[in-house]
Amino acid sequence: MNTVLPQPGRTPQMLGMIRALSLLPFLALAACATGPTLDQRLSTFVGRSELELVSALGVPTRHYETGGQKFLQYDEQRTVAFPAGFGGGPFYGPYGRGFYGGGFVGTTYAPVQCDVTFALNDGRVSGFSFRGQGCA
Repeated sequence: MNTVLPQPGRTPQMLGMIRALSLLPFLALAACATGPTLDQRLSTFVGRSELELVSALGVPTRHYETGGQKFLQYDEQRTVAFPAGFGGGPFYGPYGRGFYGGGFVGTTYAPVQCDVTFALNDGRVSGFSFRGQGCA
């Protein structure tokens, strides 16, 4: 790891922030590789009976039947929190130009939703689809 050398005007807190910010790209990559995708997890239900599906996921939010095919829909809505913004700005001083402060300021909350629909033929799951920004 690169060592951040103390410079005039840099406090220990600033050095800690610089070290922490240098880890962000690695943490972001690690967050992307956390296991099977939603598509992979849902595909395990294909071929299972309606009873097995409902036993595993609970009672669906709604259902619809047409042309001998049945559709079961599950809805999930949750609220996620994320940093509202980045505070800080440029400075001009005796050692040149740079950036002061820095850090995420406040928290913003947003609802996200994921709708998953399973198609059933002859009482068995034949396929599925999902939509929504909360499907992950």
